[in-house]
Amino acid sequence: MSRRPTFAEGTVVAAFGRQYEIEVDGGGLALCYPRGKKSHVACGDRVGVELSAPDHGVIVTVAPRRTLLYRSDAWRQKLFAANATQAIIVVATEPSFSDELVTRCIVAAEQQRMRVVIVLNKSDLADRMDTARRLLDPFRALGYPVVELSARRDAAALRPPLAGQCSVLVGQSGMGKSTLINALLPEAQAAVREISEALDSGKHTTTHARLYRLDKDTSLIDSPGMQEFGLSHLSREEIEQGFREFQPHLDKCRFRDCRHDREPDCALRAAVKAGQIAPRRLAQYHALCASCSK
Repeated sequence: MSRRPTFAEGTVVAAFGRQYEIEVDGGGLALCYPRGKKSHVACGDRVGVELSAPDHGVIVTVAPRRTLLYRSDAWRQKLFAANATQAIIVVATEPSFSDELVTRCIVAAEQQRMRVVIVLNKSDLADRMDTARRLLDPFRALGYPVVELSARRDAAALRPPLAGQCSVLVGQSGMGKSTLINALLPEAQAAVREISEALDSGKHTTTHARLYRLDKDTSLIDSPGMQEFGLSHLSREEIEQGFREFQPHLDKCRFRDCRHDREPDCALRAAVKAGQIAPRRLAQYHALCASCSK
């Protein structure tokens, strides 16, 4: 006689394509699949499952989320983490990183009202620190904390910002996210690979998202490395809100639908001329808007 499924609730702690590892309330792990062909489940989701065995089942419900960090283009979405309170954007002195990608990550996090911390990893490469710091100076000036560390030596500097938060690590491939996880939680044994110096980019080491618990109040979600962060799901107005230095000026343009490009009496362009907004930040805003679909 077949076993009647039992209903349980739990948290998604790993996402492998259409398979999800569920930490079941009360103890135990179960590998579960979503019903239907499409899956909109993310690491960190609270779910209801029907267990056909103690370690296997089907996801039948997904609880409302407090936050959802994801990227998108015209064809698909990539979910990173649900219910995270903080985005930890990891960059490094080597390989070189894109400050525009950092901006995109920040805009996505701001839209979800998540806290943002930037980690500058591989600080032991002293000859490259000045270049990396210059790229991060505009973000530091806006009040985003920048934590400098070498994950291979000591990651203790990141523990205070992590405390009491559910954080998601995001960043380009090769920035050292897996090494950072291993430094904070040695038993995690996240895979680490060498940098491809010839391509000046990292090899993808994390192919799925996984949630780690540092203590009962602190968790960390590692996400796959990326080379782009599409924001096609955001409107122009939502992108504007992700640039915190724009806020004092947005209601001062002559036209309510000002695109801050060639319109007369644009408050943002006036702020750039006055040195209140960095020219590169306005240029990045236009680049983001050019790719948004709303």
